Amino acid sequence: MKRQVPELSLNSYIEGSATDRARFIDNFFTGLKDYGFIVLKDHPIPDSLLNKAYSLVEEFFTLPAETKMQYALKDKGFQRGYTPFGKEHAKDSPVMDLKEFWHVGRDLTPGHRYESFYPANIWPKEVPEFQETLAKIYRSLDETGKIMLEALTVPLDLPRTYFADMVSDGNSILRLLHYPPSPEGVDPRCIRAAPHEDINLITILVSATTSGLQLKDRDGTWLPIESDPNSLIVDAGDMLARITNDVIPSTTHQVVNPEGENRARYSMPFFMHPNPDAMLTCLPACRGTVGEKYPPITAQDFLYQRLREIGLLK
Repeated sequence: MKRQVPELSLNSYIEGSATDRARFIDNFFTGLKDYGFIVLKDHPIPDSLLNKAYSLVEEFFTLPAETKMQYALKDKGFQRGYTPFGKEHAKDSPVMDLKEFWHVGRDLTPGHRYESFYPANIWPKEVPEFQETLAKIYRSLDETGKIMLEALTVPLDLPRTYFADMVSDGNSILRLLHYPPSPEGVDPRCIRAAPHEDINLITILVSATTSGLQLKDRDGTWLPIESDPNSLIVDAGDMLARITNDVIPSTTHQVVNPEGENRARYSMPFFMHPNPDAMLTCLPACRGTVGEKYPPITAQDFLYQRLREIGLLK
């Protein structure tokens, strides 16, 4: 029987009975352990908002290269604004990914204690409603992520507010991705996103405009992840794997080049991060007989370590 990433209803957790909530918690935890990915078929974010966001993202990426480069914050590790085509590579990959992207981060009040860690957002003046719409998407995905992390506190035997405290004012990033049609003459080793694991706790990906996302299944085969438009695809990242002692592993995934028509692809992953002070420490329920696999490290130090490995920070 062909393996397929589990499809769950987030509303069954938000609005369902105690039985519905318990079933969601069990299936969510099991799905992340077995696949590293799950698909949310219904959730609180309106389709109309997601569709509008995608139209604005496409409008931005059609701007001339010199216009987009005005918004590239090279000295900030491209943590905000525009990152040009061919800049990022997967950890240990010898070639660059075939993509360009835009980063939206958390807005902080002046004088906030994390102000020195988070660059201020910048916004393209050429695309009206970009700021308003994408800031709203950021807030919506942030709240959705908190709901899912709360659900994980039950099987991990944690206080209900454990993850809420960890991600409070967290360094989460909304990445607006454009994979253009594959250019002629490109290094044949290059694909849209080479095999990699995400850095963060969980990633919430608004289902992309075309297919191509694949996960590396436990037997080493590549499994396509298919979902309806405007579903949310959720995967576990390195930070969650680290604190759970790999009880929830960080799953390798990739975005392959298109077969047939050479079409552009757009996607919007939201990388859910802790705040800089959060300690990534093995959870007591996950120590087992092997003990802690990884030493404690702050979320900020771990993030900088990984950003250097993928070429976004020197």
